Amino acid sequence: MAPPQLVQLYKELQHTFTSGNLPQTGVLLTRLKISLTEAGLLVPFGNPKLEDLVIARDILEVGAFWSIRTKDIPSFDRYFSQLQTFYNDFGSSLPPSPREYPLRGLNLIRLLTQNRIADFHTTLESLPLRADALTGNPYIAHPINLEQWLMEGSYSKVWNAREEAPAEEYKFFVDSLMGTIRNEIATCEEAAYDSLPLKDAATLLFFKSHAELVTFAQQRGWQVDLTAGKITFTKKTEEKVEIPKEKLILANLQYARELEQIV
Repeated sequence: MAPPQLVQLYKELQHTFTSGNLPQTGVLLTRLKISLTEAGLLVPFGNPKLEDLVIARDILEVGAFWSIRTKDIPSFDRYFSQLQTFYNDFGSSLPPSPREYPLRGLNLIRLLTQNRIADFHTTLESLPLRADALTGNPYIAHPINLEQWLMEGSYSKVWNAREEAPAEEYKFFVDSLMGTIRNEIATCEEAAYDSLPLKDAATLLFFKSHAELVTFAQQRGWQVDLTAGKITFTKKTEEKVEIPKEKLILANLQYARELEQIV
């Protein structure tokens, strides 16, 4: 059975996380991971009690959500990786967790933000759901739709999907996706236009305010003329490589003479 100290810390974690105290939640998670390791529950072995496994799973799930809320993606990856034992190896023994599919969906969107499309489809196919049930689960349907819209180039649908997110944490990854999309659109604008009105640029880049656009423009090195209401794009000049024509001609002539001497 789990040590009393671990159980007490677990109850404290539930209260602290629910109240939204993220700094204290992080402190408790660090202490609990040590306790889980000492109790042999972080990576379960032997014949642990099911109630202890449920506590360990809950702690790791809180850790995964806490990671997203603190925008710590490497931490989310670690927590989600540790949860695989509970979801896959003990999935048939433990009672279902209401946090499982929200986290699985978040992991799918994370793969999209990293442009890991092959891993996205592999992970999707490995889910313990029938193919016809995937779109019926809102947490899985959301990343499926996002991937489809990205492939189609329907960026406005990706933007609107932020407001349709099935959980608040999903918005973080959708915002990350929009950052990638904005940079792609900006690269196309630089190649296609010398300048654009501020209003048009804001619309194309899905910015709600000119302030957001100006900050983005400064990061890209664009010239912003607020008086004229215009953005001028910085053209990236191609490096010209000079070819040493005379040296090449002399070298070819010398090579030809040597060939004549051999013949």
